[in-house]
Amino acid sequence: MNYKETLFFVGKCLTINHEEQNRIIVENELKSNTIDWDSVVKLSTEHYVFPALYCNLKKAGFLHYLPDDLVEYMKHITDLNRERNQQIITQAKEINILLLENNITPIFLKGTGNVLEGLYDDIAERMVGDIDFIVSKEEYFNTIEILLKAGYRNVSNKNYHFPHQRHYFRIKKNKRLAAVEIHNKVTKDKYDTFFDYNYILKDKLKNENNENFLSDSNKLNLSIISKHINDYGRLFKNISLRNAYDVYLLSLRVDAKKATSNLKTLSFHLNCFLASCYYTLGQVKSLEYNKNKRTHKYVKSFLNFSSKTKNYRNTLIPLYLYLKLRTSLFFRFFYKKEVRIWFLGIVNDKNWQREKLVQLGLKKPKSNS
Repeated sequence: MNYKETLFFVGKCLTINHEEQNRIIVENELKSNTIDWDSVVKLSTEHYVFPALYCNLKKAGFLHYLPDDLVEYMKHITDLNRERNQQIITQAKEINILLLENNITPIFLKGTGNVLEGLYDDIAERMVGDIDFIVSKEEYFNTIEILLKAGYRNVSNKNYHFPHQRHYFRIKKNKRLAAVEIHNKVTKDKYDTFFDYNYILKDKLKNENNENFLSDSNKLNLSIISKHINDYGRLFKNISLRNAYDVYLLSLRVDAKKATSNLKTLSFHLNCFLASCYYTLGQVKSLEYNKNKRTHKYVKSFLNFSSKTKNYRNTLIPLYLYLKLRTSLFFRFFYKKEVRIWFLGIVNDKNWQREKLVQLGLKKPKSNS
């Protein structure tokens, strides 16, 4: 199986408990005994859907088609992830209670919000990194202060930090599993006025535990924005199966085409990712997208680049983004205090200086012996 075949196989596997046609296709492929399980494990791990793959195959009754040692390994990883997510849920609830006591209402985002809200049949399906939530800009610095007083500390031990735009530096508390990202934005500055805290607040959801989440439509859009815009998926012409799976599950609740059309300025980018999901997950009805010439052009590029794990975009785009960011930071140096602090920090960092000299070939790397 090449990369594209593996990607599309795993994508279809994530839908088999709702899409009968994909269930038939996947079962026939499993019966053929031609699946390259090493490739499937590698890709599903890289895309953070390994537990979701196991949960869907188990629910569909397909585990007997898999090698016994693989099933045992998948179960082990999934059990670990379930335990981890339960700890994250407990930690998120603790944060929620603390902030509510201080008259601050956090709105939980991304994986944490989805797990807390009950998007998945099994909380083990979703691999969650940090606990993300957003507060108003007026509450932002007070929220940081409250969590720092509660024992949270910066994850990095450096006395300087790269100037973040959407959230505070990652902070973590002793004896707590997950790091926390406090957001006051969820999109890049260019799009912030179109999808900001006030927009989210209008139709947020709240459960019986007084925990707040995005509406299903906004959850779907943020799942796309996080990968396609914030992580530059639109430039790389690639997809994250973790985000695609979230989009798919949410599309079973809301009209995905309508949801992505609501954000007029972002609708083209959202529609392109939805189209990528449509093809990667087996052309399911709930992921149908608005078809037009621009989207067709994007889909053509996506299908072409998804055939290979490496292409010229993997080299040129990171270089382009690096130069663009450094140019932006150069101009911001003159009027942003946080950028000056960061810059002066790195140039005085002996480890950073050594690293750059090694990269330039002016100094030999340290020996491991």
